[in-house]
Amino acid sequence: MFDVEVLVADLRAAMAEGDPRAAAREVLARELARPADVAAAIAPTAGGLALLHHEPDLTVINIAWAPGMRLMPHDHRMWAIIGIYDGTEDNQFYRRDGDGLAETTGKRLTTGDITTLGTSTIHAVTNPRTRLTGAIHVYGGDFVNEPRSQWGPGDLVERPFDMDEVIRTFADANAAAGL
Repeated sequence: MFDVEVLVADLRAAMAEGDPRAAAREVLARELARPADVAAAIAPTAGGLALLHHEPDLTVINIAWAPGMRLMPHDHRMWAIIGIYDGTEDNQFYRRDGDGLAETTGKRLTTGDITTLGTSTIHAVTNPRTRLTGAIHVYGGDFVNEPRSQWGPGDLVERPFDMDEVIRTFADANAAAGL
């Protein structure tokens, strides 16, 4: 049975390891070996962000992508581990190119998949499904307060990350999906 408190305790212990990112990935992989248990415990009924844990060196968020939603390109400025417990998450990666961004590669994650993002990763996320996608995102830092960048909505001009804009994006996607 999945338990958020156990996940957080195991991730806290991973932060004390020699390679906290690798240790945190192992913790998340162990939990996602039973994705249906995770979904049964924390799957929301609408798209959004639920903060599961927040400290200066570790942030854990339950993210539910609304059907068909796309979150504009953004960075984290810290490592991140993404694990899908239900659904599909398409990641489009970018690199800085002169005054803007250039698309590089993409990666599709499905139920049970995990990926690790580096500190300089820039990506956009899309849920290609007609139902919710649920993911646990683990960040090696203070995701809530770390200054970051986003490109968009609209043009791909770099601007400060705007959590209010992200919340509006989730609300718009939920409304479009009738959630």
